Amino acid sequence: MSDELQELFDNNARWAEAINQEDPTFFAKLAKQQMPEYLWIGCSDARVPANEIVGLLPGDIFVHRNVANVVLHTDMNCLSVIQYAVDVLKVKHILVTGHYGCGGVRAAMQNSQFGLIDGWLRSIRDLAYEQRDHLALFSCEEERVDRLCELNVIQQVANVSHTTIVQNAWHRGQSLAVHGCIYGIKDGRWKSLDVTVSGLDQLPPQYRLRPIGND
Repeated sequence: MSDELQELFDNNARWAEAINQEDPTFFAKLAKQQMPEYLWIGCSDARVPANEIVGLLPGDIFVHRNVANVVLHTDMNCLSVIQYAVDVLKVKHILVTGHYGCGGVRAAMQNSQFGLIDGWLRSIRDLAYEQRDHLALFSCEEERVDRLCELNVIQQVANVSHTTIVQNAWHRGQSLAVHGCIYGIKDGRWKSLDVTVSGLDQLPPQYRLRPIGND
């Protein structure tokens, strides 16, 4: 196994040496504590590496990735990451980042079966159906896929903001904002979708939850 991975081990050695040459204390400081200001919720796509896209080093960004950057209220994995990032690490920004041409989003727009992933993508399929009239305004499939990629990010920003984890942080007066962003694989540019939620007053009344004990 090690022979098959030797190129990766060699790459790591060169990378670590380059970092050490630039800052000999970097890894010593990193080992003591992580203090990221950002939580990145992105897609598992191998072409969308969080740190590299925004030019941050290890320790600067806490990362959760899954297929099509989905945030479900039943996903304990994702919710655990959000809870640790918000309550323990005290991140100030949650960056929900999709990408154009997302294969998961494209699959959710088709009528083929792909296996276990079909259940995971169900919420995006629902979103595509809800937005079918809007998506029909776009002239080709690629444009429809890319628009649904944007709409999916906007929906996931809402889903993050609706969690009790994020709302309790706001109740405590903690500085926390949830941003919607998207990445273009074709040009390498990461951009804002101009969707940011930074307080309870920005949520529809139906989703605003009082803190426990304030009933």
